[in-house]
Amino acid sequence: MKMKSIILKRLKNLDYSLLVAILLLAGFGLMMIYSSSSTLAYLNYDSSQYFFVKQSQWLLLSLFFLVLTIFIPYQLYNKLSPLLVLFSIVLLILVLIPAFGVERNYSQRWIQMGSFQFQPTEFIKLFMIIYFASFYSKKQRIINQFKHGVLPPLLILAIVFLLILQQPDLGSAALILSACGMIVICSGVKFRHLFMLGTVGVLGVGYFAYSSPYRLERLTSFRNPFQDPFGDGYQLVNSYLAIGTGGLKGNGLGGSIQKLGFLPEAHTDFIMAVTLEELGIVGLFIIIGTYIFIMLRGIQIAKGCQKMFPKLLAIGITFQIMTQVVINLGAVSGMLPITGIPLPLISYGGSSILITMISFGILLHISTTNRSTESHQT
Repeated sequence: MKMKSIILKRLKNLDYSLLVAILLLAGFGLMMIYSSSSTLAYLNYDSSQYFFVKQSQWLLLSLFFLVLTIFIPYQLYNKLSPLLVLFSIVLLILVLIPAFGVERNYSQRWIQMGSFQFQPTEFIKLFMIIYFASFYSKKQRIINQFKHGVLPPLLILAIVFLLILQQPDLGSAALILSACGMIVICSGVKFRHLFMLGTVGVLGVGYFAYSSPYRLERLTSFRNPFQDPFGDGYQLVNSYLAIGTGGLKGNGLGGSIQKLGFLPEAHTDFIMAVTLEELGIVGLFIIIGTYIFIMLRGIQIAKGCQKMFPKLLAIGITFQIMTQVVINLGAVSGMLPITGIPLPLISYGGSSILITMISFGILLHISTTNRSTESHQT
């Protein structure tokens, strides 16, 4: 009876508007994955539904974990945070070992275990948010003491950052750095400490970006893709063609030309280019509007928290997911470098949608806890 009462209470206080927005984006993403990948899937796997079926399976698994995390108390993550950090470092070491790591496109970012393959960096994005939220929520009394109240998790972050660079994956490393940085900012750290850390962070990312010819090439080719339209600028040039031919209303669902082998990664990193070609600017505004709604709900959930840990956790999750949106859309439009960051809930990728759904499940749980507290107070 007690378990039934808890479930009913969670369902009563569930943020259904946020849940609907999440499900709509996931459903839309599944539709666009089929549209953007059907030709490639047929040519490579003799089935136009190959990627659609695989993503559908991951989506079902992700929905299960979404529901599960809604009912898991967030205090558990607080207790498990040290183990999650240790697990993160182990995964990042394993992915670099040839016996476990899988190389694709000159990057070793996946771990293969039997028939199961996943990208550990996706999980580490959430694990590091949990760890930072846990540490700084516990150190509020000494938050002004840099050595004991600020520095320790930053040393762990530096190790994680350097390990991810070995894959190499500067985009994910910078994304984790920025999300953890936002948690530090919101935790109440002194301004002079923030300024110092921000300077070190920017200089560090800049150094690693420009110290490698490969990374430098990826970061600078977006500025003038037409200078080498059949080389480094090929992907972005074809993205421009997709976006340009879509116009206001698009060419209709399934009407993309660029997905027919011209645009690389059409169903993954550049799925938004195909979406714009088929659904136009109208489709873009609807998608961005949904993301903005999710962001605003995430901010409201964080503001409604009375305890520091769930507040920082909600901030970190919301900021990281929205930063991914900005980076992906910026890359597709040529406003930012191409980093391989997927569009949350829409791009093809099992690890990505699984960890995004788990993150949203945690956010929904925090929201139900807030609403339950408010109802008790009234």
